[in-house]
Amino acid sequence: MPSAVKPPQTLYDKVFQDHIVEEQKDGSVLLYIDRHLVHEVTSPQAFEGLKNAGRRVRRPDCTLATVDHNIPTSSRKNLTTTEKFIEEADSRTQVTTLEQNVKDFDLTYFGLDDKRQGIVHIIGPEQGFTLPGTTVVCGDSHTSTHGAFGALAFGIGTSEVEHVLATQTIITQRSKNMRVQVDGELAPGVSSKDIILHVIGVIGTAGGTGAVIEFCGSAIRSLSMEARMSICNMSIEAGARAGMIAPDQITIDYLKGKPLAPKEGSPEWKKACAYWLSLKSDEDAKYDIDVFIDCKDIAPTVSWGTSPQDVVPITGVVPGPDDFQDEAKKEACRRALKYMGLTAGTPMQEIALDKVFIGSCTNARIEDLRSAARIVEGKRVAPNLKRAMIVPGSGLVKKQAEAEGLDRIFLDAGFEWREAGCSMCLGMNPDILSPGERCASTSNRNFEGRQGAGGRTHLMSPAMAAAAAIVGNLADVRKITPSTTQNKGSPKLEVEAHMEDLTSDEDLDRIIDAPVDQESHHPVPTSSSTGTSAGMTKFTTLRGYAAPMDISNIDTDAIIPKQFLKTIKRSGLGTALFHAWRFEAGSDKENPDFVLNKEPYRQSKILVCTGPNFGCGSSREHAPWALLDFGIKCIIAPSFGDIFFNNTFKNGMLPIRLPQGPELDAVAAEAKSGREVEVDLPNQVIRSADGKELAKFEVEPFRKHCLVNGLDDIGLTMASEDKIQSFEIRRTREWPWLDGTGYLARHRKGPVKIEAKAVPKTNRGEVLKEPLEW
Repeated sequence: MPSAVKPPQTLYDKVFQDHIVEEQKDGSVLLYIDRHLVHEVTSPQAFEGLKNAGRRVRRPDCTLATVDHNIPTSSRKNLTTTEKFIEEADSRTQVTTLEQNVKDFDLTYFGLDDKRQGIVHIIGPEQGFTLPGTTVVCGDSHTSTHGAFGALAFGIGTSEVEHVLATQTIITQRSKNMRVQVDGELAPGVSSKDIILHVIGVIGTAGGTGAVIEFCGSAIRSLSMEARMSICNMSIEAGARAGMIAPDQITIDYLKGKPLAPKEGSPEWKKACAYWLSLKSDEDAKYDIDVFIDCKDIAPTVSWGTSPQDVVPITGVVPGPDDFQDEAKKEACRRALKYMGLTAGTPMQEIALDKVFIGSCTNARIEDLRSAARIVEGKRVAPNLKRAMIVPGSGLVKKQAEAEGLDRIFLDAGFEWREAGCSMCLGMNPDILSPGERCASTSNRNFEGRQGAGGRTHLMSPAMAAAAAIVGNLADVRKITPSTTQNKGSPKLEVEAHMEDLTSDEDLDRIIDAPVDQESHHPVPTSSSTGTSAGMTKFTTLRGYAAPMDISNIDTDAIIPKQFLKTIKRSGLGTALFHAWRFEAGSDKENPDFVLNKEPYRQSKILVCTGPNFGCGSSREHAPWALLDFGIKCIIAPSFGDIFFNNTFKNGMLPIRLPQGPELDAVAAEAKSGREVEVDLPNQVIRSADGKELAKFEVEPFRKHCLVNGLDDIGLTMASEDKIQSFEIRRTREWPWLDGTGYLARHRKGPVKIEAKAVPKTNRGEVLKEPLEW
């Protein structure tokens, strides 16, 4: 018989297919994870879960940890210990907890005293930890950054962090394929940040929901790796699961000499390059969604509202409700204008600023700092600005910038020159906006309160932010430096700076080394339940009051503001739920108009949102934890942010997608009337209190099975230990560089993996006689 013809595949299809450990009939896939980045905010509860179950980290060699989100960015010249350096108690606890966890589990860690420390999505690429064709996860939504290398990279919640640590796999579903093709030549003053802001403005923050975006076209191919990372970084702001760009010679040139990439010229390097260059979509591959962008339509772009889709060219004016056709968008515009303190029709260039922030995982690489320095050199920060900050993305970026004299340019212009960290991007550290302050920011989100309670954020490129700092208003960079052109890449100096700290095999060992004796380097299990599944409470039917919310794009920052994320526990977050909406600004006084402050909705078990894209934004699992702690176990909405949707299931909650229409209207009407509703998961029906059917809903069979039976993912996955081992054998054979065999001195000892014994349990603790299918 003739062999079957392989159907054409996209880049996403190829990388996804190469990592399938096991696939179920309902489409659920056990996907192998090559690289896991860990930071202090979303990991404490995951490590606690491992310790409580007596589990170990399966692949220490595939895990890299650092601190970034809530550390101070002040000078570390006087740094002695974390305890003395970090003043804020909750932040200090999170960082010291991670320090202890990496010791307990023998993980590679870049701490505050390590010059390689930095933002997770910057240190991964600069170390060569991020490689083409890999799967990369992190408990942070902007993990999509690494897709610039042709990696399938996405953010995960804390429960999934624990799952990856224990099994090196994740349970997932295939995403849709979406292509965003950008062609043409970028005009002067236009950068990759302008490209992605323009794209999000075109498709909206829910435009990529359920999809992986492949960015392609002549404009994308012309970009440097750092510019590509900025584009993929903000894929999540378009609602996408991930963003990807096919690897090419620019990718390979970037990876040459990186500490954790295969050694250039070695057999592994040659084999890796051949594989990497094969990772491109087939010519006749099909996409579920296609978007075509012409560069002539892209101008220097800035945001005006409280969503990344609220953007206009810098030459434009603040929109008004009448500029939108849809009533929900009109209302969203009214809300945004009120929060931002703006009047429709105001020219963007007349908006005065209080602060400027250049940094974040979107724009804190060496090229970003160079582009900003070109604008400010020889000039001074406007006198009306209270503060202008430059925060490098890593210690190595900072060192490189200082070697080039960029720090002096910024300091002479009146900027602050800070240490590496997330800083004012999310304001979990001392770098925040005060209520009412307005900031030009190179970060990725402009949600309400994102950079500080009551703070107002305008997103833009580093060059645009630098121009704004000089003018004191939002400004057109083309008026400051007419010769500004698109990014042309970075000189070789950058790679040399990254390498000068690594001069021996001993140095390489310290980066991602594994213990010689696996048994002696892991903590003694604290529980006798090694390899077991503790299970969750079963979800069958839920009856209760449903709180109605007629708001679109309710983001995770609104569900739980970042100041409440400084915890190492999962519980006690109910009081923080919708804090900025439940309470009057700057106080604990309840806002009487907010639905959860009214009767009977104080006792709500269900939330009914008639606007789309509920839970967009961050991967933080704190959002479902806060809802659950308040008592809400079910959310009904037309659509959800992908990561939030996944996170709810991991916590025994049920998110129901109910398209806008008569059924959603019927459920919302019951909610607004103050009557109870019943959600029947086994029969997939929503009923009124008197038993009348209001709507039917769909839910994936595997997820339904886990909820109804109260099953824990990790225990189920461990039942597939033999399949995981088989995959790892093939992985070592076909992609040996992923085990480090090409560059670590201890490669003769083979890849590190911890054997997991599977003993699946029901939520009642009874050992099952037959292994469950996950």
